[in-house]
Amino acid sequence: MTRLGWICLGVMVLGFAAFVSMTSFGGPSERKLVQPTAPSITTPSGTMSEPLSQSTRPGKLLVPVANYPRDRIENNWGDPRGDGGRQHHGTDIMAPANTPVVAAAKGTVEKLFESELGGTTLYLRSDDRRWIYYYAHLAGYAPNITEGRRVGAGQVLGFVGDTGDAGSGNYHLHFGVQRMQPGQRWYQGEDVNPYPMLAAGRRGG
Repeated sequence: MTRLGWICLGVMVLGFAAFVSMTSFGGPSERKLVQPTAPSITTPSGTMSEPLSQSTRPGKLLVPVANYPRDRIENNWGDPRGDGGRQHHGTDIMAPANTPVVAAAKGTVEKLFESELGGTTLYLRSDDRRWIYYYAHLAGYAPNITEGRRVGAGQVLGFVGDTGDAGSGNYHLHFGVQRMQPGQRWYQGEDVNPYPMLAAGRRGG
């Protein structure tokens, strides 16, 4: 073969090799992109969960009785009631009759209710609808407090009384907290001890 023939053969081989490499592996636009996997969050028990956000817990609440010192609040959750037939699910705050009772957090008045045990009661639902704040034994409601009314933290809701099974002259507010699930009504929540939410930061508490 002549020198020119060898040159032509070399050019053909190089061209063929370039064509094969392009058709075998493809250009950048043909390569499949792999998205990085988001890191999972694992609890100590090994189950999957999302990070706990501020909206999933009520946090530190205002004391629901006006001018009541936070360091005087006592933890009476679980105390016997009804001659020992049931347990206390809330925090009792002793105060003079007609002391203003205020919203421990902002929310919407979901229910005003007359109860045999709780007497004159009020149910305040948090803005995210995950919590109910329950007020019992009220002497009455503040003016303009109606079901569906939006209130701010610290707004007066009613007044300390002795209605229901509190006992005549045993003036106090029974304050309860319930954890709510989507679609649950005002009376269907799970009772939670309010004491840590009311006495958070208390010296020696």
